[in-house]
Amino acid sequence: MRHSMDLRANMENVAIILNRPKYPGNIGSAARCAKNMGIDRLIVVSSSGYEADQIRMMATHCAGDIVENIAYVATLREALAGFHYVVGTTARVGRTILKRHMVEPSTMGEKLVDISQNNTIALLFGPEDRGLTNEELRFCDLLVTIPTAGTMRSINLSHAVMIICYEVFRARHPSQVQFTPRRADVGEMENMYEHMKDIFLKINFINPENPDYFMINIRNFFSRMNLTSRDVKILRGICHQIDLYGQGKTKDLTRSDGKLKKSE
Repeated sequence: MRHSMDLRANMENVAIILNRPKYPGNIGSAARCAKNMGIDRLIVVSSSGYEADQIRMMATHCAGDIVENIAYVATLREALAGFHYVVGTTARVGRTILKRHMVEPSTMGEKLVDISQNNTIALLFGPEDRGLTNEELRFCDLLVTIPTAGTMRSINLSHAVMIICYEVFRARHPSQVQFTPRRADVGEMENMYEHMKDIFLKINFINPENPDYFMINIRNFFSRMNLTSRDVKILRGICHQIDLYGQGKTKDLTRSDGKLKKSE
C-alpha cells in the first residue's frame, strides 16, 4: 500500500547536458536514453556542428522529437544558466578538489526526488576522452561517480547517461517528504560568486594569486544552503554595502526619528 503513495522524481524538470561530446553517435544514443527515461530536454555544448544523420541513426525514430529539439549552445555557463541544481558526472575519484560532494548513482537518484519537485535539474556529462575538468565541476552542486570493476573506470558516454537517468527515474520517496524550495539558478549563483570574489579580493580575505581555488570553500559552503533568489539578492546587497564602505560612500539607513528606513 505504501509503495503506491511514494513519490518519484519530476522528470519534466530534468535535462541532460552533454559538454563538448566528440562523437555525434553518442548524442543520438543519449537522446534515446532520455526518451526511455521520460526526459525530453537535451542540451549540447559545442562550438562546432555534428553530422545530423549519425545523430538520428543512433537515436532511432523513437527519439526523433528529442533530436529535433536539441539546444546547441557555445558555452557551458550558457547551458546551465537557467537551472537550479547541477549534477556533474566524473570518474576521477580522488583527483578532484570537490570530491567530498561525490555519491553513487542510487544515492543521487534518491536526493533528486525531493529537489526535482520545485527545481530544474541538469545532469551534466563531459567529453568522452577526458570527462569534466575541475573548472567545469565547480558549477556542480553534486558529483556522482559510477562504480566499475577493476582498473577500467571509463564508461561509454551513452552508457553513463542511461545509468544516471535510470537511477533518477527509479528513485522514490515517501509522499510526506518536505520538498526543497525553488533555489536560485546557476546564473544568479555565478554572478553572486563573482561579486563575492571581487569583494574578498578588495578586503584581502582570499589569496589574490589563486582566488578561484580559495573560492572553492565558499562555493561548497553555500551549495549546502539551498539559497533562493531572495537570499542571493540579500548577500549581494551586503557585498555592495561592504564595497561602498570601503569607498567611504555608505548611506545612512535611519530616518530623522531614529527608525530604520524601508528598503527601496
